[in-house]
Amino acid sequence: MAGLSCGIVGLPNVGKSTLFNALTANQAESSNYPFCTIDPNVGVVELLDSRLQALSDLSKSKKILYATTQFVDIAGLVEGASKGEGLGNKFLANIRETDAIVHVVRCFDSSDITHVSGEIDPIRDIEVINLELELADLQVVEKVLAKVEKQAKGNKEMLVVVDTLKKIRDHLDQGNPVRTLELSDNEKEAIKPYPFLTSKKVLYACNVSEDDLPEMENAYVQKVREYAEKEGNAVIAICCRLEEEIAQLPKEEQDDFLESAGLTESGLQRLVHASFDLLEIITYLTTGEMETRAWTIKRGTKAAEAAGKIHTDIQKGFIRAEVVTYEDMIEFGGRAGAREQGKVRAEGKDYVVKDGDVILFMHN
Repeated sequence: MAGLSCGIVGLPNVGKSTLFNALTANQAESSNYPFCTIDPNVGVVELLDSRLQALSDLSKSKKILYATTQFVDIAGLVEGASKGEGLGNKFLANIRETDAIVHVVRCFDSSDITHVSGEIDPIRDIEVINLELELADLQVVEKVLAKVEKQAKGNKEMLVVVDTLKKIRDHLDQGNPVRTLELSDNEKEAIKPYPFLTSKKVLYACNVSEDDLPEMENAYVQKVREYAEKEGNAVIAICCRLEEEIAQLPKEEQDDFLESAGLTESGLQRLVHASFDLLEIITYLTTGEMETRAWTIKRGTKAAEAAGKIHTDIQKGFIRAEVVTYEDMIEFGGRAGAREQGKVRAEGKDYVVKDGDVILFMHN
């Protein structure tokens, strides 16, 4: 199943559908993911990582499984969505389940494509959607507060939940997203059951025109960068039209096409990388005759918990992790060669896993 899930939002005519068409054309083989039913509005994209091919060559693996990101196309987001306009309520349910939000913003002029508000103003567009998310969160807070205040009458421990929710309500009332509110660890724990939309991190995808290639910079993109910096969010410039064209080409022609546009990597790959960075996701690797595979974990995850990504039984019966860096695996021709050079480390369950660690878990 996808290691990461991002909801794609954006006003009508900003390039959201174009981007999503490119994502779904580049769909990872869903047969690789057991029990994975992909809805029409979900695309899974692989994070192409050259380290996996190199390890697979060493291990003569039968297959390679890349890390993936799942992109959910959140339909029906228009002004008034929080009141149920468009497909408002359905969209809100979809977005609550995602890890982060990819907000597509139109950053190009075109007389062919009308803008929903008549003129191009990326900051206004961002604020229209942010306001809808804030209003939706406000509705949730009001609803939950009414319930929790009753419970708190007989249960002192619920008071921290009540106080934190009131703090959030006041913050939202002032037009601020939840992610900009400073909360103590205790307060964060108290509101864990309530996944507020505006507490999610946002990656702004600035949709530029083909005239802006290959730099993909313009005055609109600059404005979005300044806005995102204040929020502590990330920005990626992408030409959705170009991505759609690339996606329709056979795999072997895609690199040449990118090169002719002056680019080294597709926007989709940059989008996946950026979503991993935004959420501080890293990958550790396993390799053998059956498969070479990337596993996604949060930065700072310890070995036993990382083992649980493969199977909960491995976490429960964890004995140790045999760790080799990717570089040492390649330099010494695999685990046996690395062992001869003293490059295999035995680590305990509290070892903090690093990106690119090649791990063999010992368990009973």
